[in-house]
Amino acid sequence: MSLIRICGFSKCLYRRCLFQRCIRPVTHVDYCNLCFAIRNGPVRQISETHWLQQRHFSPLFPRKDEAETRVLKQTQLLDVLEARIQQLQSDGILDIQHANVQVLKAPPSGKGSPSGKSPKSMLHEKGDIVKPKQTTTKGATKSQSFKTQPSRWLEKLSQERTNKIKKEQGLQQKLRKNVKEKPSKVKEKPHKNVKEKPTTKLQGGLMNPGRSYKTLSSPAAMIWTSPSVVKSEGSSKLSDKIRSAEALSAAPHKASKRKSTEQALGVQAQSQPSPDLQAQAQEIAEVEELEKRLNLQVSELTSSNSTERLMGERERGGCSDAQFAIRSYLEACVFSGDLERANRFLLSQHRVLSRRKLLSIGMYNTLMRIWAKKGTLNQIGRIFILVEEAGLKPNLGSYCAALECMGRSNSCPRVVSRCLNHMEAEGLSVDHLFGQFVFRQDERDMVLKAVCSVRPEYRPVSNYLTTTDCHSSLVQDLYLQREGHRYPKLDFTREELQERFRQQLSVEQGCTVTINSVETVKPITENMAKMRALLAELRSQWQKTLLQALKERKMILASTKCRDYKLNLYPYLCLLDDKEYVDIMLQSVSNLPLSGESLKVLAKDLGNRVYTKCSIRQKGQDLMVEKLASIYGSYTELLAKDTEEYDTLPREQWLRLEAADPSGPTLQGEELQWPYIITVELGTYMVDLMVKNLKINSDILNPAYERKLIPILYHMYTFRSTRQVGFIKPHPILTQIQQEATETQLTFDSYVMPMLCPPVPWISAKYGAYLLSPTKLMRSVDGATQHEQLLEQCQSLHPVLDSLNQLGSCAWQVNKPLLDIIISIFNQRGSEKLGIPPPLSEAPKVPHFNPNDPTFTSAEKAHMKKEVVKAKKKFSEMHSLRMDALYKLSIANHMRDKKFWFPHNMDFRGRTYPCPPYFNHLGSDVTRALLVFAEGKPLGPKGLDWVKIHLVNLTGLKKRSSLEGRLEYANSLMEDILDSADNPLNGKKWWMNADEPWQALGCCMEIANAVRSADPAQYISHFPVHQDGSCNGLQHYAALGRDVIGATSVNLMPCDVPQDVYSGVAQQVEEFRVRDAVKGLKIAQVLEGFISRKVVKQTVMTLVYGVTRYGGRLQIEKRLKEIDEFPKEYVWDASHYLVRQVFSGLKEMFTGTREIQDWLTDSARLISKSGRTVEWVTPLGLPIIQPYHRARNQVLKHDMQDINLQISHDAKERPDTVKQKNAFPPNFIHSLDSTHMMLTSLNCYSAGLTFVSVHDCFWTHAVTVDTMNKVCREQFVALHSQPILQELSNFLLRKYCSELPPTLYLHSSLSTPFSPNTHTSPSTSTPGDFDLQRVKESTFFFS
Repeated sequence: MSLIRICGFSKCLYRRCLFQRCIRPVTHVDYCNLCFAIRNGPVRQISETHWLQQRHFSPLFPRKDEAETRVLKQTQLLDVLEARIQQLQSDGILDIQHANVQVLKAPPSGKGSPSGKSPKSMLHEKGDIVKPKQTTTKGATKSQSFKTQPSRWLEKLSQERTNKIKKEQGLQQKLRKNVKEKPSKVKEKPHKNVKEKPTTKLQGGLMNPGRSYKTLSSPAAMIWTSPSVVKSEGSSKLSDKIRSAEALSAAPHKASKRKSTEQALGVQAQSQPSPDLQAQAQEIAEVEELEKRLNLQVSELTSSNSTERLMGERERGGCSDAQFAIRSYLEACVFSGDLERANRFLLSQHRVLSRRKLLSIGMYNTLMRIWAKKGTLNQIGRIFILVEEAGLKPNLGSYCAALECMGRSNSCPRVVSRCLNHMEAEGLSVDHLFGQFVFRQDERDMVLKAVCSVRPEYRPVSNYLTTTDCHSSLVQDLYLQREGHRYPKLDFTREELQERFRQQLSVEQGCTVTINSVETVKPITENMAKMRALLAELRSQWQKTLLQALKERKMILASTKCRDYKLNLYPYLCLLDDKEYVDIMLQSVSNLPLSGESLKVLAKDLGNRVYTKCSIRQKGQDLMVEKLASIYGSYTELLAKDTEEYDTLPREQWLRLEAADPSGPTLQGEELQWPYIITVELGTYMVDLMVKNLKINSDILNPAYERKLIPILYHMYTFRSTRQVGFIKPHPILTQIQQEATETQLTFDSYVMPMLCPPVPWISAKYGAYLLSPTKLMRSVDGATQHEQLLEQCQSLHPVLDSLNQLGSCAWQVNKPLLDIIISIFNQRGSEKLGIPPPLSEAPKVPHFNPNDPTFTSAEKAHMKKEVVKAKKKFSEMHSLRMDALYKLSIANHMRDKKFWFPHNMDFRGRTYPCPPYFNHLGSDVTRALLVFAEGKPLGPKGLDWVKIHLVNLTGLKKRSSLEGRLEYANSLMEDILDSADNPLNGKKWWMNADEPWQALGCCMEIANAVRSADPAQYISHFPVHQDGSCNGLQHYAALGRDVIGATSVNLMPCDVPQDVYSGVAQQVEEFRVRDAVKGLKIAQVLEGFISRKVVKQTVMTLVYGVTRYGGRLQIEKRLKEIDEFPKEYVWDASHYLVRQVFSGLKEMFTGTREIQDWLTDSARLISKSGRTVEWVTPLGLPIIQPYHRARNQVLKHDMQDINLQISHDAKERPDTVKQKNAFPPNFIHSLDSTHMMLTSLNCYSAGLTFVSVHDCFWTHAVTVDTMNKVCREQFVALHSQPILQELSNFLLRKYCSELPPTLYLHSSLSTPFSPNTHTSPSTSTPGDFDLQRVKESTFFFS
């Protein structure tokens, strides 16, 4: 540090505005780095950017009045800064490390510029510094006027300065005593905490070379100070006071201050070794303090709210799309090993205040973790300084990185102790760190090593052992009283389960699975063999071409000069090996439909495949695979049949095992997702690469054609409704080659296949299901994060997680005899009646005609165009259905000799779904029929009767009959049942007339096997028996409103025969039709004899779930078209007429239901109009939010095509009022039926039952149907005994009205909810008197 910095400080300020107003030459003064820092603006620059290159000025001489104005402003600024410095000057000066000052010499006048300086930049270094009092211009008069009439702020600062001096004098009196007691220590090191050394840039470091950096000893930065510099606590305090007094005694700018400071330094002067040393220390302390205070002052002036700078990541608001993109970009750079790019990017974001606001503490932590792995503690210290400059507070991740680095580098225990003390001062304990932080690789071991270096006796407390479960009253006894619980075991030994785990792990690590197709294997002809060889050769060429093109593209991206703060795709193209990207692209070419695919859909699919592969690769790098294998091996002891019984749930057992083996990575790690736009952009880049580089010879199939290279993929545009969308379509030559080759293999992503071992139990909102493949607990729209944030904040998810684990624990197997029959029909001509799509050869031919042919009239041309569109649409539909059936049957055939499992997750309403999308029990009649339980149980005394009743239910007959009547009907059909089982395709084919023909055929086979066994009661049955709710949505509405009429209609009331609400509505609609037909209405007369239960069922069933008249009309139209005898020309009018009658009939039958719907709709309308989205919490504690916002368009610009992305999940946009209010009633009911299912699932599991659900249809073994029915009814009564609507109303009032005066919502529907006590809508409803306990006696509630 040089004395010249003090001398040149004030003159540099004036020189900035007077560089061209030289009144007379003066001696040049050396520049200092402090002036550069002031002139560079409010943000402390990290990179080496000369400020002279950043300033913009005109070479012309400024006007006289402008120069005078600048002189006045600079004079005022200097006075204000001087006063402000004195005001902010603290009692002590923090420890400072500073590099040697590099002095810039100004050349003599007229000698030219020094080396490295342009003449333009030299203008800034020339000019006279004219003191205001010597100026004779008008500016001087103004300046003098300003001096004689100070502002109120300056007067206030002057008063504060006077008060400050008085306090300093009191401090000096205390210092005199301390100096007299310890004069020797002061003489040894009068400025021991000021150290000068040049700072050089480390490889990959955060600081740039050739520049001096000061490291402030702020609370966080003090952690990184070398132990040799930091003395004991007592001496440090003494040195702080001495340096404080020295700073106060530095050469002042005002004469009034000089006198007071000279008096204050009276005793200190006696203890100093020499005046020169004292003056140097004073100069250093004063200038460093000035610089610090100036930076602080400028930061305060540029910030609109000083408290905002101290806000953490969460206080700054939710993670926006921009923050999401920055975080994923940093992670991609780190994962690909490009640490230098990550450094540059973070610093470029940090430099500019507008971009710095987007940075969160997690982004800084990303780099800290990498530096921790390298053991470079100084780099972590520098990032801590950046964090402070950004106004953020370090969190557990920040301190974890620091401690990990200290553990790796064997840092001094005193440094570790300071880090721990500072962390605890921030309210973060070491127990929190080990209990809440997600560790990778050996981070936990290194952190524990660092902690134990200062606290040898410390042992982390397991988070599992310290958490207390807060369960809903509905399940409290289920968790606290487990004496009679019998959790089921799997029918596998522990060794078998461990072998299955290894097989599933291998599948997921491979990311793809190739299986054989079920299409008929035709004899290999000469042409087929030729086409297969040609296709293999082409793929080999395409692979080489894509590899070369990808490498060239990456080189161009890497060498392209662009701003460091700009995002690009280069890091995302370095995450995998080039060959892996090429394999993904070639796989997409093979799976491309004949009719092509939307560019956006194809790009999204490609991007997701890259993300999935990277996620699995990341877990391998984090050493999670080894720990997963260890814990899963121990976890099998809970499931295997050859081990002891446990009274713990799978989730609890997994957590115990993790707590028992805490070393290594944390399995329930945070899955960093990619922004939706990044996924699409990466996929678009890959599609563009394919379109431009994959080519084929035009004469490859026909030598008569001219030889030239043509693309195998075409980018074109087509219309979807009124929107023009980009489309990728394969060339006809490629399609012909693929069809003639008739390849017999299909390649799927591993996560679409069922699991070969029991799924990992869901233990949190971020971990469960597959072993390695990333899976969301709650399904949501791509890019939506509101649900994840709610789940992370929720503390009572355990019942929901345990229910999902129970559903996923059920083992399945394929019904092989039924599969063979279905495959044989599939390979023939299919059967639309049986739900098996025919081959494309059965599709109608697309008519060809010349639109310019004059022989066609305009009407004929229009008709022909409609026929062409209709034929193409039919062809496309048949192809989609055929491929869907091919995928399902091929997967089933691949799993025919295996046992497998379906992991489960849920949608935002809580409804559960299997994760594999193609082959699962939520599919069509075909896929349901193919699945049976892997574990068999004896039928027992009543099991065979239940299988027979189930068969009658599948036929759709005897809906109004009692259980005894259905059983009697089944016994009367035994001849047809046995014939169907023995000769399904050549016999009477009775089973083909059932509503669910394939499930009915499977049931016939099961009955035949049971009755032909020696003892039907001992027959081991794998067949699932279904119990279906009677219009479950209306059941919940009737229970909420205690509506007797509605409860009776949906079988909540016990009756001798089932009440069929669908038949009741059909009967009422028929009465309306007869009345209108008598009046002469034509369409009513045409509908005579066609109004049936089947026609109105779907509309009645979905009405409570929010179906509109338009949707209901489409449903009825589809049913009418299925009736061959109905005149097709009346379908449109008939569907319009019937949907009106169905709505009218339901309104008369369920008045209470309509009033509850109106209240829910009105509440959602008020909430959404206030700018909020509708939220609620289910009785099991699951938080739900409706993700309907006004869509905004975001354009993804690309050379191939600009893609218009409609973002409807942006929480910053206003809610979509129409969707919010229309969706609230059905979504609320869906959340209730999912809660009922989960309660039934948990209680069945505790009773040892096998339980599976398809929403409101419950499956179990025939022998346990009675037990499941009892549990189902008890849990429905328990659920609706809760004040559901009252609690909903209270929640809405607290959530949305707590900050408003009561008068604003006193008369709104939010303050007058339905409840079991009042049963009132805002006005006129009468209380219902339905007794919920009667549900337990209702046979047909679920039947």
